[in-house]
Amino acid sequence: MTETVSENSEVTVLLVDDNPQNLKVLYETLKDKGYRLLIANEGEKALDLAHRHQPEVILLDIMMPEMDGYEVCQRLKDDPQTADCAVVFLSALDDLQAKVKGFNLGGADYISKPFQSQEVIARVKTHARVIRLERELQARNRELQGDQARILNSISEGIYGLDENGIIEFANPAAALIMGAPVEELIGRDFFELHFATCSDDPDGLPVKATCRQGVAENQRDIRLQRLDGTGFPAEYRSTPKLDNDELHGAVVVFRDITAELENERELQEARELVQEQRDQLAHTSRLTTMGEMAAGFAHEVNQPLTAITNYARVAKRMMGKASPDLPLLQETLDKIEAQSHRASEIIRRIRRFMKKPATGKEILSVEALLEDTRQFAEVDMRNNEGGIDVRLDDDLPDVLADPVQVQQVALNLIRNALESTRSAGASEPVQVRAYLAGSACVRIEVRDHGVGLPDDAEDKLFHPFYTTKDEGMGIGLATCRSLIQAQGGEIGFERPEDGGARFFFTLPVSGAEGEPCQPPGTD
Repeated sequence: MTETVSENSEVTVLLVDDNPQNLKVLYETLKDKGYRLLIANEGEKALDLAHRHQPEVILLDIMMPEMDGYEVCQRLKDDPQTADCAVVFLSALDDLQAKVKGFNLGGADYISKPFQSQEVIARVKTHARVIRLERELQARNRELQGDQARILNSISEGIYGLDENGIIEFANPAAALIMGAPVEELIGRDFFELHFATCSDDPDGLPVKATCRQGVAENQRDIRLQRLDGTGFPAEYRSTPKLDNDELHGAVVVFRDITAELENERELQEARELVQEQRDQLAHTSRLTTMGEMAAGFAHEVNQPLTAITNYARVAKRMMGKASPDLPLLQETLDKIEAQSHRASEIIRRIRRFMKKPATGKEILSVEALLEDTRQFAEVDMRNNEGGIDVRLDDDLPDVLADPVQVQQVALNLIRNALESTRSAGASEPVQVRAYLAGSACVRIEVRDHGVGLPDDAEDKLFHPFYTTKDEGMGIGLATCRSLIQAQGGEIGFERPEDGGARFFFTLPVSGAEGEPCQPPGTD
């Protein structure tokens, strides 16, 4: 009994019959089944009770005075409040035409008199369950529709629902806001005429056409859409086909005005260009500073071949003043003049290349050639610091993609720092420069010194602008190095070897592997 009551709880059954005995039989049959029972003995009362209580099942007698069951059923189905009730006709008539008429009016079932209790119970139970499920489904659908409407109304992007011809069947408030018109003015309009009225050159190639007609999803950015007043705006849109059992019924279009977004992107690009310009300027300033520090050494470097040229020229002049000059010796002297001039020219060429501004841009570089060129630049510092440079490269080292001037600036800065640090510590070991492949996407270049090492808080400060461990340093060298290496797509850092000193390193992307992560390198 408890199970039956639980299953039938809140189910209302309306009993309608002008015969009190019939009502009593129906009532006694159903009273212990857990239903809420209502009774009416004539049509008007039945309609009133049905309108107020919306019963799931109505057991309705056909043959009643004044208003028969057919009319009651007709009026029940015409009333939205009671249209979903399951009407089960009761009649002693066993006439096929009477049954057909009842079903045509919306009746759900038919019970013949005299009643069989088990039949009444079974039919009421079945129809009550069906109506209850239908009402729960309708309530859930209303809830989902409400949720859907709230979601669509809260979305900041405009949304259209189009039929297969591009007619707007639905528009959310955001679409109305973007278009500057009420939703009602958008519904029923031709999407293509509304937004692309001036684009008549290729009507079949208009955005969203392929989605509506062929079911092809689209996604485009920065296209021009028109408003109702004829003004235009840049937009991004996505269109998705509406399919029902693989049958195309139009498209759903989601779009947004990207005017502010494009303006922000333009300002961001300008800011990036300004930052890059300032980075290049800082790098150039750093190179000027480095060249200023190295000026005396380079003056000596250039002076040597110039002095040699002068001396050889004097010798050649004396030889030519003889009555019978030694032509082979004169040729040899002139060759030496040419060689010394090339030597001076090469020194000037390296200086000019190092001072070049703006940067030359990224190129495919040989690491070996790059480091050898840098080592030659550092020869003056080697003599000044009474040190040496040991360059070691792995075999078959791949080329890298980088800016040669900027990378050389970083390598030279690290090598000069290493030479100074080694001299300060009184060590005799040469600065070790090593290059090897780190994973498959990066080349790692290390500069190892045997100096006094780095302070404990170096991790937090060393690469920050204007921080320096030198007494006369400006603190822009390592900060600039980090900026230059990051611009190449690499990373820069340092390590503390167990036997003292410091190991600085930076990575460069292998040519053709840009964007791939480097494998974390190990240490010796």
